[in-house]
Amino acid sequence: MIYDLLVLIGVTIGALLPIANPFSTAPVFVTLTRQMTPDRRAQQARMACIYMTSVLVGALLIGAAVMLFFGISIPALRIAGGLVVARVGFAMLNPEPEEELSDESKREALDKRDIAFTPIAMPLLSGPGSIAVTISIATEVDRPLEYVSVAVGIVVVALISWVILRGSTQVVKVLGVTGMNVITRLMGFILVCIGVQFIATGLVEAITHELVVAAVLQSYQ
Repeated sequence: MIYDLLVLIGVTIGALLPIANPFSTAPVFVTLTRQMTPDRRAQQARMACIYMTSVLVGALLIGAAVMLFFGISIPALRIAGGLVVARVGFAMLNPEPEEELSDESKREALDKRDIAFTPIAMPLLSGPGSIAVTISIATEVDRPLEYVSVAVGIVVVALISWVILRGSTQVVKVLGVTGMNVITRLMGFILVCIGVQFIATGLVEAITHELVVAAVLQSYQ
């Protein structure tokens, strides 16, 4: 029992960390907070991770209810989530930085008093891909302790993101442009694999659904 919960925590961390990718957010955070005091920068990093946790835990708790309300099936969610995750992964593998914030967005963010929620928490750390992964994981659990385990995994990812954002200046200096590119592409490849797995699982579940099987059997009678 405990082992299964620990595995679920690990799976949550392994699925969310690549798509949240705090390493790629670090240089953006440095740029947007360069005119802030160290205390203000630390406060923004902390609030960004709190917002990230709130968004993903909210997706974990109400994602299934939203699916039921809109009549979205689990296989459809997994396929759609897989497409979103794979697309993000392919974009990270692309040498061109497609997801980089524009100069206008950076200037707008610098003029704001708070950049923790937008753009750091949303959409950089907990964007559509992270939300889709969280909801997909939520469809795999049904016991309270399992939900707690997923929530713990989310908190761990948020803590890792907080540590990286707090030391973002040092992280960017140590890794350099080449190191950041390598990590981004590595995580992009992992995301593509996760997305393909989600799509494959969704297709298998859709094909083997009892209604589909019944319809096929009936056609042969």
